[in-house]
Amino acid sequence: MQTIEEVKKKESKVAVDYVNEVFEKVKIRNPFEAEFHQAVEEIFDSLLPVFSKHPKYMNQNILERIVEPERVISFRVPWTDDKGKVQVNRGFRVQYSSTLGPYKGGIRFHPSVNTSIIKFLGFEQIFKNSLTGLPIGGAKGGADFDPKGKSDGEIMRFTQSFMTELYKHIGPDTDVPAGDIGVGAREIGFMFGQYKRLRGAYEAGVLTGKGLEYGGSLGRKEATGYGLVYFVEEMLRDKGLSFQGSTVITSGSGNVSIYAMEKAMQLGAKVVACSDSNGYIYDENGLNLETIKRIKEVEEKRICEYVYEHPHAQYVEGCSGIWSIPCDVALPCATQNEIDECSAKILVANGVNAVGEGANMPSNLEAIDIFLENDILFAPGKAANAGGVSVSALEMSQNSARLAWPFEEVDEKLQTIMKNIYRNTVNAAEEYGYPGNLVIGSNIAGFIRVADAMIVQGVV
Repeated sequence: MQTIEEVKKKESKVAVDYVNEVFEKVKIRNPFEAEFHQAVEEIFDSLLPVFSKHPKYMNQNILERIVEPERVISFRVPWTDDKGKVQVNRGFRVQYSSTLGPYKGGIRFHPSVNTSIIKFLGFEQIFKNSLTGLPIGGAKGGADFDPKGKSDGEIMRFTQSFMTELYKHIGPDTDVPAGDIGVGAREIGFMFGQYKRLRGAYEAGVLTGKGLEYGGSLGRKEATGYGLVYFVEEMLRDKGLSFQGSTVITSGSGNVSIYAMEKAMQLGAKVVACSDSNGYIYDENGLNLETIKRIKEVEEKRICEYVYEHPHAQYVEGCSGIWSIPCDVALPCATQNEIDECSAKILVANGVNAVGEGANMPSNLEAIDIFLENDILFAPGKAANAGGVSVSALEMSQNSARLAWPFEEVDEKLQTIMKNIYRNTVNAAEEYGYPGNLVIGSNIAGFIRVADAMIVQGVV
């Protein structure tokens, strides 16, 4: 498959000049935002075939309009720890695009959160949400707060302070946040309670990822991991391959990784490794998922605990070495840029057939080029991990109708959405001259839906 450098040589000079000009403006306007620049560059370059074929998007200057957020909100989050000491964090919400519907995107609590990361995530979210075919715009939010090691009381006080500012900017028809790294059912519950208290109204549709007791959807917890596997299974099937009998590695051990492992195992795969931020476990005979679920979901301990119950398994400090384990399918589900050029080369040398991104931008640009140059099946995150936001949108539908759908109905809708995303991505790649390149296909398919709607709605 052709790399981005080969795409630049193939497409029209006018299109290349336009993309380069806008990207240079982005870097000047947004200095020192490396993650944001990386996300923008990858998407911009993928769209060259569109601008070559349809100059109307350049004439309307869609690229410069879409890359600028509609609103960026940054705020102070003061809270009191268990020792009575006042702490201060910084909160963010970037409302990127409401072209297709209310802003929609997760909230991340992690020490690494800054403007660059939230903007990269929000920009990617525009195209991911567009790919689902559902009426949702793109946004992202979070704070540089670390929930690890905090008591429930500390987390409650922090999330209440966070929502005391955020509630002014969200609503069921305005902006509907969900969870992300560091934000699970507990954090969503505290935020919903505070929102309800401040608004004096029960607006179930203001947050997704809620508990089942107060408007959550069955299947939401599993959605991103299951959706990833449904997408990759379609990709494998087109090449005569399958999860059946395959050896799989997943990074991470949160919701995405756990439920990707679960679905891959249900489809006949052997999952041999997973990780957390401290290190990874490896079991050549296959991991015991029930043990992992108990350690991570119930006991909330580190993944190293696994080897105490399964002494034949290995625990290795550090995360990057997980990609040195031979596998047929690699599913990076942890965080951005976890697979670099070196790790990609090792995966290729060890015979990997497919890579499916469960996290947001887990492979850097050099790693993606390695996969494409070696004709490795590659499922980019904005397409492959769209299952989570898809079921979030289905949760919004249930909230609007005051209904709760059974798990089987949600899962069936999820499978249909992921299959449609895959097929639309494949079709876009073929239509614009890059068959099999799902990076280009997903970016084009996501972009065109938003860009056409922007043109119809005028300059707003």
